[in-house]
Amino acid sequence: MWTFQTVSEVLTVDQESLQKWVERISEEDFGLPFRHEVRYNHRLRTTGGRYFPHDHSIELNPKYWEHGKEEMLGIVRHELCHYHLHLAGRGYRHRDKDFQALLTKVGGSRYCRPLPGTQKQRAAKYVLVCRSCQTKYFRKKKMNPDRYRCGKCHGKLRLHVLTNCEGMW
Repeated sequence: MWTFQTVSEVLTVDQESLQKWVERISEEDFGLPFRHEVRYNHRLRTTGGRYFPHDHSIELNPKYWEHGKEEMLGIVRHELCHYHLHLAGRGYRHRDKDFQALLTKVGGSRYCRPLPGTQKQRAAKYVLVCRSCQTKYFRKKKMNPDRYRCGKCHGKLRLHVLTNCEGMW
């Protein structure tokens, strides 16, 4: 019934069609109605969607249609988990067991894939190197190596300052 062929076809879907699509997903996957507003937010950059507990509305990032229908379906299921658990008075936050269990049950996505061009490459200025196993820990801020130990072998660490070309990770 709801088959979208291209991204441009999806982006031209009006508010009413988007609302009906989310309502149908809610009925089929959760067995509960979605009675509030869903809308696109073109300003979202790093997230696939947001649930607002104060008015029970959902915002979706339309750019995620570029990753396909399944990616967007996972995002909608994720936001509907927040919605239905909040209305039921149960744990609706990411850390709550109720949320994690329902998300697994309906097949929602825990994380959405990053959009192309949204991830910045971080430049490390320092590296802590374990004296025993040579494990490297890259850091942007300077740290006192005497206060920390290696996470693998508990060996002592030493601090090195990186040049510009070494610090990209």
